[in-house]
Amino acid sequence: MRHHPIPPVTERLQYRAIGLVRGRYLPEDLDHFSRGLIVDENDEKIEAVVLGKAIGLIKRCLSIDVPHLWVVYPRCRNSEQLHLQIIGIWEPSTLDRSLSNDLNLNENPDSTLTEDLDKVDEGDDYFSIRGELIYTKPETKDLVVKIRQKPKKSTKKNFPFKLKLKGEIPLEFLRNFVSLDVRRKGQILYVEDSQILDQINTKNKSNLKSFKR
Repeated sequence: MRHHPIPPVTERLQYRAIGLVRGRYLPEDLDHFSRGLIVDENDEKIEAVVLGKAIGLIKRCLSIDVPHLWVVYPRCRNSEQLHLQIIGIWEPSTLDRSLSNDLNLNENPDSTLTEDLDKVDEGDDYFSIRGELIYTKPETKDLVVKIRQKPKKSTKKNFPFKLKLKGEIPLEFLRNFVSLDVRRKGQILYVEDSQILDQINTKNKSNLKSFKR
Protein backbone atom coordinates (compact mmCIF):
# COMPACT_ATOMS: atom_id res chain seq x y z
CA MET A 1 0.00 0.00 0.00
CA ARG A 2 1.35 3.44 -0.91
CA HIS A 3 1.35 5.88 2.01
CA HIS A 4 1.02 9.10 0.02
CA PRO A 5 -1.08 10.09 -3.01
CA ILE A 6 1.82 11.97 -4.61
CA PRO A 7 4.68 9.62 -5.49
CA PRO A 8 8.22 10.56 -4.43
CA VAL A 9 10.55 12.23 -6.91
CA THR A 10 12.94 9.68 -8.43
CA GLU A 11 15.22 12.04 -10.38
CA ARG A 12 16.68 15.38 -9.31
CA LEU A 13 15.51 17.14 -12.50
CA GLN A 14 12.16 15.41 -12.86
CA TYR A 15 9.29 17.42 -14.29
CA ARG A 16 5.86 17.10 -12.76
CA ALA A 17 2.64 18.92 -11.89
CA ILE A 18 0.36 17.06 -9.50
CA GLY A 19 -1.82 18.03 -6.57
CA LEU A 20 -4.70 17.37 -4.20
CA VAL A 21 -8.08 19.10 -4.16
CA ARG A 22 -10.98 18.30 -1.85
CA GLY A 23 -14.52 18.76 -3.07
CA ARG A 24 -17.60 17.22 -4.64
CA TYR A 25 -17.40 16.12 -8.26
CA LEU A 26 -20.40 17.21 -10.30
CA PRO A 27 -20.54 15.63 -13.79
CA GLU A 28 -22.15 17.56 -16.63
CA ASP A 29 -24.68 14.74 -16.91
CA LEU A 30 -24.79 10.95 -16.71
CA ASP A 31 -24.03 10.62 -20.41
CA HIS A 32 -20.92 12.80 -20.10
CA PHE A 33 -19.63 11.67 -16.71
CA SER A 34 -15.97 12.38 -17.49
CA ARG A 35 -16.52 16.13 -17.78
CA GLY A 36 -17.77 18.34 -14.96
CA LEU A 37 -16.79 20.47 -11.95
CA ILE A 38 -15.08 20.07 -8.60
CA VAL A 39 -16.93 22.19 -6.02
CA ASP A 40 -14.88 22.93 -2.88
CA GLU A 41 -16.03 23.85 0.63
CA ASN A 42 -16.18 27.55 -0.34
CA ASP A 43 -18.45 26.72 -3.27
CA GLU A 44 -15.62 27.52 -5.72
CA LYS A 45 -16.31 25.68 -8.98
CA ILE A 46 -13.24 24.32 -10.80
CA GLU A 47 -13.52 22.92 -14.31
CA ALA A 48 -12.50 19.25 -14.32
CA VAL A 49 -12.29 16.08 -16.38
CA VAL A 50 -11.87 12.51 -15.15
CA LEU A 51 -9.14 10.50 -16.88
CA GLY A 52 -8.92 6.79 -17.68
CA LYS A 53 -9.46 4.23 -14.95
CA ALA A 54 -10.58 6.87 -12.45
CA ILE A 55 -14.01 6.95 -14.14
CA GLY A 56 -14.76 3.34 -13.24
CA LEU A 57 -13.33 3.80 -9.75
CA ILE A 58 -15.61 6.75 -9.02
CA LYS A 59 -18.72 5.07 -10.38
CA ARG A 60 -18.01 1.78 -8.61
CA CYS A 61 -16.75 2.87 -5.19
CA LEU A 62 -17.68 6.46 -4.40
CA SER A 63 -20.63 8.65 -3.62
CA ILE A 64 -20.33 11.88 -5.58
CA ASP A 65 -22.76 13.58 -3.20
CA VAL A 66 -20.00 14.09 -0.59
CA PRO A 67 -16.51 15.66 -0.81
CA HIS A 68 -13.44 13.55 -1.58
CA LEU A 69 -9.72 14.30 -1.85
CA TRP A 70 -8.97 14.13 -5.56
CA VAL A 71 -5.50 13.54 -7.03
CA VAL A 72 -5.25 15.89 -9.99
CA TYR A 73 -3.07 17.27 -12.76
CA PRO A 74 -3.41 21.08 -12.98
CA ARG A 75 -3.73 22.98 -16.24
CA CYS A 76 -4.32 26.67 -17.01
CA ARG A 77 -6.76 27.27 -19.85
CA ASN A 78 -6.52 31.01 -19.26
CA SER A 79 -5.14 33.41 -16.65
CA GLU A 80 -8.33 33.42 -14.57
CA GLN A 81 -9.50 29.82 -14.64
CA LEU A 82 -7.92 26.62 -13.37
CA HIS A 83 -8.58 23.30 -15.07
CA LEU A 84 -8.04 19.97 -13.29
CA GLN A 85 -7.59 16.46 -14.67
CA ILE A 86 -8.70 13.90 -12.08
CA ILE A 87 -6.45 10.82 -12.05
CA GLY A 88 -7.45 9.27 -8.75
CA ILE A 89 -8.64 9.69 -5.19
CA TRP A 90 -6.90 9.53 -1.81
CA GLU A 91 -9.28 7.82 0.58
CA PRO A 92 -7.71 4.61 1.94
CA SER A 93 -10.54 4.10 4.42
CA THR A 94 -12.92 3.66 1.49
CA LEU A 95 -10.78 2.15 -1.24
CA ASP A 96 -8.53 -0.25 0.65
CA ARG A 97 -11.21 -2.75 1.60
CA SER A 98 -8.89 -5.31 3.11
CA LEU A 99 -7.24 -2.78 5.43
CA SER A 100 -10.61 -1.35 6.42
CA ASN A 101 -11.88 -4.81 7.35
CA ASP A 102 -8.73 -5.63 9.34
CA LEU A 103 -9.17 -2.45 11.38
CA ASN A 104 -12.95 -2.84 11.70
CA LEU A 105 -13.41 0.61 10.18
CA ASN A 106 -16.68 -0.39 8.56
CA GLU A 107 -18.21 -0.73 12.01
CA ASN A 108 -17.36 2.85 12.88
CA PRO A 109 -16.74 4.87 9.70
CA ASP A 110 -16.50 8.16 11.61
CA SER A 111 -13.67 7.03 13.89
CA THR A 112 -10.49 9.05 14.41
CA LEU A 113 -8.56 6.12 12.95
CA THR A 114 -10.45 6.46 9.68
CA GLU A 115 -9.70 10.20 9.55
CA ASP A 116 -6.00 9.60 10.21
CA LEU A 117 -5.80 7.11 7.33
CA ASP A 118 -7.15 9.69 4.91
CA LYS A 119 -5.01 12.62 6.09
CA VAL A 120 -2.10 14.02 4.07
CA ASP A 121 0.62 15.97 5.90
CA GLU A 122 0.69 18.74 3.29
CA GLY A 123 -3.07 19.31 3.64
CA ASP A 124 -5.75 19.95 1.04
CA ASP A 125 -5.02 21.99 -2.09
CA TYR A 126 -1.29 21.19 -2.07
CA PHE A 127 0.53 20.91 -5.42
CA SER A 128 4.04 19.80 -6.34
CA ILE A 129 5.25 21.67 -9.43
CA ARG A 130 8.65 20.96 -10.98
CA GLY A 131 9.82 22.42 -14.26
CA GLU A 132 11.55 25.20 -16.15
CA LEU A 133 10.96 28.80 -15.05
CA ILE A 134 10.29 30.65 -18.30
CA TYR A 135 8.70 33.84 -16.98
CA THR A 136 8.92 35.78 -13.73
CA LYS A 137 7.75 39.27 -12.84
CA PRO A 138 8.48 39.85 -9.14
CA GLU A 139 6.62 43.18 -8.95
CA THR A 140 3.30 41.49 -9.89
CA LYS A 141 4.24 38.05 -8.50
CA ASP A 142 3.54 36.40 -11.87
CA LEU A 143 5.34 33.17 -12.78
CA VAL A 144 5.15 30.73 -15.66
CA VAL A 145 6.67 27.25 -15.44
CA LYS A 146 7.05 24.88 -18.38
CA ILE A 147 6.51 21.17 -17.71
CA ARG A 148 7.50 18.49 -20.19
CA GLN A 149 5.55 15.25 -20.48
CA LYS A 150 6.90 11.94 -21.70
CA PRO A 151 5.91 11.18 -25.31
CA LYS A 152 2.92 8.92 -25.82
CA LYS A 153 3.51 5.49 -27.29
CA SER A 154 2.01 6.54 -30.64
CA THR A 155 4.50 9.38 -31.11
CA LYS A 156 8.04 10.32 -30.16
CA LYS A 157 7.19 13.99 -29.69
CA ASN A 158 7.50 15.66 -26.32
CA PHE A 159 4.40 17.58 -25.20
CA PRO A 160 5.23 20.51 -22.89
CA PHE A 161 2.59 22.67 -21.24
CA LYS A 162 2.75 25.85 -19.17
CA LEU A 163 1.37 26.67 -15.74
CA LYS A 164 0.68 30.20 -14.54
CA LEU A 165 1.41 30.71 -10.84
CA LYS A 166 1.63 33.49 -8.28
CA GLY A 167 4.89 33.89 -6.39
CA GLU A 168 8.20 35.73 -6.20
CA ILE A 169 11.33 34.36 -7.88
CA PRO A 170 14.07 36.81 -8.97
CA LEU A 171 14.74 37.39 -12.67
CA GLU A 172 18.22 35.93 -12.32
CA PHE A 173 16.67 32.46 -12.05
CA LEU A 174 14.96 32.51 -15.45
CA ARG A 175 15.67 29.30 -17.41
CA ASN A 176 16.41 27.43 -14.22
CA PHE A 177 14.81 24.17 -13.18
CA VAL A 178 12.69 24.85 -10.11
CA SER A 179 10.85 22.73 -7.55
CA LEU A 180 7.82 24.47 -6.07
CA ASP A 181 5.45 23.76 -3.18
CA VAL A 182 2.18 25.36 -4.21
CA ARG A 183 -1.22 25.98 -2.61
CA ARG A 184 -4.51 26.50 -4.45
CA LYS A 185 -6.72 29.39 -3.38
CA GLY A 186 -9.80 29.68 -5.54
CA GLN A 187 -8.70 29.48 -9.17
CA ILE A 188 -5.08 30.50 -8.49
CA LEU A 189 -1.99 28.50 -7.56
CA TYR A 190 0.27 30.32 -5.06
CA VAL A 191 3.92 29.38 -4.45
CA GLU A 192 4.61 28.71 -0.77
CA ASP A 193 8.19 27.50 -1.12
CA SER A 194 10.67 27.33 -3.99
CA GLN A 195 13.95 25.57 -4.65
CA ILE A 196 16.26 26.44 -7.54
CA LEU A 197 17.85 23.20 -8.71
CA ASP A 198 19.87 23.88 -11.85
CA GLN A 199 20.21 26.10 -14.88
CA ILE A 200 18.66 24.73 -18.08
CA ASN A 201 21.20 24.48 -20.86
CA THR A 202 22.25 22.14 -23.67
CA LYS A 203 24.64 20.25 -21.44
CA ASN A 204 22.11 19.13 -18.83
CA LYS A 205 18.97 19.02 -20.99
CA SER A 206 19.48 15.33 -21.75
CA ASN A 207 19.37 14.62 -18.02
CA LEU A 208 15.93 16.13 -17.52
CA LYS A 209 13.23 13.59 -16.75
CA SER A 210 9.86 14.28 -18.33
CA PHE A 211 6.71 13.97 -16.29
CA LYS A 212 5.01 10.61 -16.81
CA ARG A 213 1.28 10.20 -16.39
